Amino acid sequence: MMDDQKEWLQKLPGVDRMLEDPSIHHLMDHYPRTMVIDKIREYLEALRQMILAGDIPFQPFEYETILDGFLTHTELSLEPSLKRAINGTGIVLHTGLGRAPFPKSAQDSLFDAVANYCVLQIDPHTGKRGDRYIHVESLLKKITGAEAAMVVNNNAAATLLILNTLAGGKEVIVSRGELVEIGGSFRVPDVMKRSGAKLVEIGTTNRTHLRDYRDAITPETGLILRVHQSNYRIVGFSKIVPLEGLVSLAHEARLPIVDDLGSGALVDLSRWGLPKEPTVQESIRAGSDVVCFSGDKLLGGPQCGVIVGKKEYIDRIKKNQLTRALRSCKMTFAVLEATLRLYLDEETLCQHHPVLKMLTDPVKEIKKRCYSLKRRLKDSIGDHGEMAVVEDRSEVGSGSLAAETLPTWSLVIQIQGLSAEELAKRLRLSNPPVFGRVKDDGYRLDCRTIPRDEFGFIVDAMKRLLLSSHAEEMPEKSKNVAENIIREVREIDESPDESKQTNAG
Repeated sequence: MMDDQKEWLQKLPGVDRMLEDPSIHHLMDHYPRTMVIDKIREYLEALRQMILAGDIPFQPFEYETILDGFLTHTELSLEPSLKRAINGTGIVLHTGLGRAPFPKSAQDSLFDAVANYCVLQIDPHTGKRGDRYIHVESLLKKITGAEAAMVVNNNAAATLLILNTLAGGKEVIVSRGELVEIGGSFRVPDVMKRSGAKLVEIGTTNRTHLRDYRDAITPETGLILRVHQSNYRIVGFSKIVPLEGLVSLAHEARLPIVDDLGSGALVDLSRWGLPKEPTVQESIRAGSDVVCFSGDKLLGGPQCGVIVGKKEYIDRIKKNQLTRALRSCKMTFAVLEATLRLYLDEETLCQHHPVLKMLTDPVKEIKKRCYSLKRRLKDSIGDHGEMAVVEDRSEVGSGSLAAETLPTWSLVIQIQGLSAEELAKRLRLSNPPVFGRVKDDGYRLDCRTIPRDEFGFIVDAMKRLLLSSHAEEMPEKSKNVAENIIREVREIDESPDESKQTNAG
């Protein structure tokens, strides 16, 4: 061991000394004492390993710099993993960013439900166990025209439950062009296998005829399933059977017809100039026996799978033992109920519904927001970069309105000495993280998905980014100290138990 390494090791403070520091006392006002002590030990051991490896973690290597490094490390390592993010990607329903932001009324309902006890599954009139579906069933019946409704934890669960209840051990007829795969490698054939139903593929990828369905019906057929091609389109020489034709055939054969609509539009989007998307109401009017769809896509609510349809089938599905395993919690019902209430007044819907507001925002308003954000950032960026407002295209996202994009405006930002990819990475690592897009070697923030009240977060993130860029003139070993230490801590955590016990001492 070299003499300077011995000197640095001797300068490492003990846990007791750091616990006496006022900054550590302040930290323990926000985090449990045992957690802070564990972090101190992890941090000091990480420094020790870096010194033994010949890496000088700080210049100068004094107590104050060690303490500052620990506070930075702790702030990074103890902050919540799930936190707010700024969506500048232009993808309205961004799965990675949590899909639909909730309406204000739904946020209030969620807080009221989780901050207190709530009447999730109890009848106030009798004081006895009640029905959790009562909170949304009447709303869903009124909005969609269905006889009954229920909710499970997502639409994949809804599909699984419907197939298992109505066609377990039987055959289910599906057009080959509707055997979709969605995010996370969820495939209709796989979920059908798990449900206990037997897949019967008909037609070809691009063309399926009514006679294909008719010829496939046997005494073993349990139901006919239609799956909406929400995340892709087949164009050109293609043909699908209209839902009305499938309904007539199914009912003629005394079979239920199930319509998996996926994205779950409850209003005709074409009234606002958006591409036409089949609505749940249209499916019910056409005679579908059961319809399922997502709650966190075009509906704009929480993650859930909504099942509506004829009462005889919904009652059977409710009684399935799998229903309990797939049921939703109080948070889902609180948000969904409040979101559904907005649909009772379509004239004011877009004013209070975040997803529909973003989708229907006038392009001129988006352009104004871009210029406003540019002005807010001008003082921060100064001579360190350039900005430009450009025409762009937004996406709906989450498999909704596939292959359709919306006209928008984006702010392109270039910072001297940083590539677009590096700028994107640094903004993602800000708090809260800012997500944008890299296109044509430029970093873009699409203002369709950035409300004005979030501009301040972007300005603050840019200020911190430029300050940290100036700090890069420091010696190489002084850069990214907290990041290096966190990496060392992770390596210690992943090492064998014996070394962990030694390091903890």
